[in-house]
Amino acid sequence: MPTRRHVHKRTISADVYARDDGLWDVEAELIDTKAQDFRLATGVRVVGEPIHHMRLKITIDTTLRVVDALAESVRVPYPGYCETIAPDYGQLVGLNLMNNFRRDVRERLGGIEGCTHITELTNVLPTAAVQAFAGEVFRTREATASDPAPGAPVPSDQKPFQLDRCHALRSDGGAVAEFYPRWYRTLVQP
Repeated sequence: MPTRRHVHKRTISADVYARDDGLWDVEAELIDTKAQDFRLATGVRVVGEPIHHMRLKITIDTTLRVVDALAESVRVPYPGYCETIAPDYGQLVGLNLMNNFRRDVRERLGGIEGCTHITELTNVLPTAAVQAFAGEVFRTREATASDPAPGAPVPSDQKPFQLDRCHALRSDGGAVAEFYPRWYRTLVQP
């Protein structure tokens, strides 16, 4: 086993909040640090001091449509230049996290049209929102007569949201047969 030397750490986190007005805030953050002092054209960053520290907050409705967006560059390698792009992330408003979101972000904010690091944060927004909506907005298990419906009532004949969205929960797979037998379908051979 070769020896290793820690050089760089990138931390990406996402938090989702349900608001009392029915909207949801999705907040993502990226922090890059080095394990040794690092010389930039703009000066030295000491060990552990962020090279990049970016935040992106979007507000969405329950259809996953972006109704507000705010980007912030807390720490950047080129002060006075990097942070000037933040207002352009208002272009996220109107996009839907489940309808070609990543493609639309690349078209609007890819390359020199955006900040590489803030744009990278957009990649975690759809899955963070879907995970937050699970059990809150989206039904994720079979309903029973004794279940109090969280939020709006969901018809009992509606297939749980997560089915057929990954290999483990394919309609013809073992997990669906075991945990969602009502929705299990055998694969039709051609």
